[in-house]
Amino acid sequence: MTMVKANVSADGLAAGRYRLLEVFARETNRLWWHAEDLRAEQPRLVTQTTLPEPSADDTACRVRARVVQTSETMRMLCPGQVATVVDAVVEEGTLWTVIESIDGTPLGELLDREGTFTAVRAARLGLDLLDVLQAAHDEGITHGELSPDQIFVRDDGPVVVTGFGLAGATLVPRLTAPSYASPEQARDERIGPTADLWALGALLYTMVEGRPPFRERDRPDATLAAVDRLPLRTPLRAGPLAQVVEGLLRKNSRERPPRPAVRTALTRALAEKAAVGREAAPAPWLRGTCRRMRLLGRARGGRTRAAGAALAAVTVVAVATAALATAHRLSGTDATRRPPEGTSSAAPTHEETGTTHEETGTGGPAPAAPPSATEPTVSPSAAVPPGYHRYTAAEGFSVALPDGWKRLATSRMGDLAYRITFGEGGDSPTLAVTYSSRVGPDPVAVWRDDVEPQLAKLPGYRRVGNVRATTYQGHRAADLEWLAGTGRMRLHTFGRGFLLGGHRGFSLRFTTATGAWNDTASRLALKTFLRTFRAPGG
Repeated sequence: MTMVKANVSADGLAAGRYRLLEVFARETNRLWWHAEDLRAEQPRLVTQTTLPEPSADDTACRVRARVVQTSETMRMLCPGQVATVVDAVVEEGTLWTVIESIDGTPLGELLDREGTFTAVRAARLGLDLLDVLQAAHDEGITHGELSPDQIFVRDDGPVVVTGFGLAGATLVPRLTAPSYASPEQARDERIGPTADLWALGALLYTMVEGRPPFRERDRPDATLAAVDRLPLRTPLRAGPLAQVVEGLLRKNSRERPPRPAVRTALTRALAEKAAVGREAAPAPWLRGTCRRMRLLGRARGGRTRAAGAALAAVTVVAVATAALATAHRLSGTDATRRPPEGTSSAAPTHEETGTTHEETGTGGPAPAAPPSATEPTVSPSAAVPPGYHRYTAAEGFSVALPDGWKRLATSRMGDLAYRITFGEGGDSPTLAVTYSSRVGPDPVAVWRDDVEPQLAKLPGYRRVGNVRATTYQGHRAADLEWLAGTGRMRLHTFGRGFLLGGHRGFSLRFTTATGAWNDTASRLALKTFLRTFRAPGG
């Protein structure tokens, strides 16, 4: 294995400002460091990647620009699921890529520690990866460098993917981890989305088998030759994933299954386990679109009432006509406050394509089935961070709220649905909880067909990323994230809806000013809401 050397300045700094503290992951041609940003006084993760020689100035500029631009595009498409690149510097044939700290563990480290994963756990992580790949491929982006140490696994949310922008930045087939390269990369051919599907298959194989499908050799070119020419070692522990893994690892890229078929196979693996004994998925606080959302303007009186009805509208599918009519209020004067907060879907995944509301109508595979649940959910007490308190509503649900937050408004649609809004009042961020007893069977369709057409009438409405199917606390769910309003009243909202069965469902919506969307407090709030919410009887 070719290992990079720590190419740092005489004062011990990388790129003149990052103090390298500890290597925590290694791949061919790459080191991962814990580091400290001395200027920003922030912890960072730094990748040190050896570039092919010679590295001319124009190559260095191209590499840096590609990494920064592609990563930023993907971060906007999949907030919370793609690492935020804060800097990229090329020095003496080394690419230093600096990203924000990630509250997660590299998949490679987990595999070193645990050996193998169950098929259910591998399938769940595979669906997370498929979410990100779906968004990338729809945007014409191929990752091309997926490997275990490019994927960070979190305890309370979907995986975070790094490494976008490396593929095609240089003339070599693959910069790092050649054992996860596709055969077309090994042959130095032009690559596309099917190369990422191969890498997904290789990652699934590694998770269930405890070793990559093609072992690492002494030289990258020898490893690439093995990937291209040697037959696949039949997976022995893949169980319900065996067929899809072998399909993804077909040498001929045209024979690999398409994304919808892969999603169906991974979902089936979860569903089969669920039929035996439900395994609770860690509450994904963002899965494809994740973050905070604020009221589209509760600065005006009466807005709370209108927003509440709008929220109910989104959640209620069978009574969509009445609910959506109520939501109309938000497209008028009420639109300057919180975006109609009440959709019935929740949890990021992979279904819809495109990044603008005009494209929302495109179809997609059915939402992911609930993962089965041998893994315990976070206990309510353990999930409440300092500065928060658990609130139990008379309606039966509970959630941890920031100290100072209170119940601001309640709106009802008879016995069919209700919506409760929490916050500090004024222009503060808000959380809206909506319940409906008339939710349709597909969370993605609810957002796409019943909710978004009404949201699109709001001034300045723009969807962020895709409508994404996922699972939440073992339930089918989907997420929608959007911007609405103008000027100082520009607001960012994240909505997650999930199904309880029997046409019952909840929707959670967090809304905040766009300028506060990435604040630490906003991140913690959204994460805490999704982590601690408990439906009645949950």
